[in-house]
Amino acid sequence: MLIRRWACVALLSALVACTPSSPSSAADTSKTPPAFTHSKGLHIVVYKSKRQLQVFNGKQLVQQFPIALGFNPVGGKSIEGDGATPEGDYYITHKNPKSNFYLSLGVSYPNQADAERGLKAKRIDKPTFNQIVQAQKNQSMPPQKTALGGEVFIHGKGASSDWTWGCIALDDANMKKLFEMIPEKTPIHIQP
Repeated sequence: MLIRRWACVALLSALVACTPSSPSSAADTSKTPPAFTHSKGLHIVVYKSKRQLQVFNGKQLVQQFPIALGFNPVGGKSIEGDGATPEGDYYITHKNPKSNFYLSLGVSYPNQADAERGLKAKRIDKPTFNQIVQAQKNQSMPPQKTALGGEVFIHGKGASSDWTWGCIALDDANMKKLFEMIPEKTPIHIQP
């Protein structure tokens, strides 16, 4: 009986030792898309706390880049000028090849969840809420000049420190790669 237990422990130890520990293993959650992600197509996942943007094709990690955030990086965006980067599910609204920040991809902030919080806090009115919800249904750009803020982009001009007004910034070379890779309407999930 004691020999059988020892053999089982030895076998389990050998199996664990043979399990790959490379960054591409399934146990590495930084390279595994969260459960929300789509099983098909390109999508972006931003990990604010890690200052990392990852691009997936289905469940396959395609590319990852270091990023900078807004000057108030902890927590989600709630009002114009707060310097916070939003958190939640969005999509790319448009591509700007003539951005003041090298190149940029528009992010569909505010989304319906942001609008619900804004309406509850009386930061926006019901017509503005309805415009945001309709834009999300159409996957178009939501109203950008609201008390919740707007004009959130993924853009270039550097990822060395948190400096934006709520955008996600990359170094220019990385922004060029991302800009060429990502089409409009690409889903983006921004998490803490």
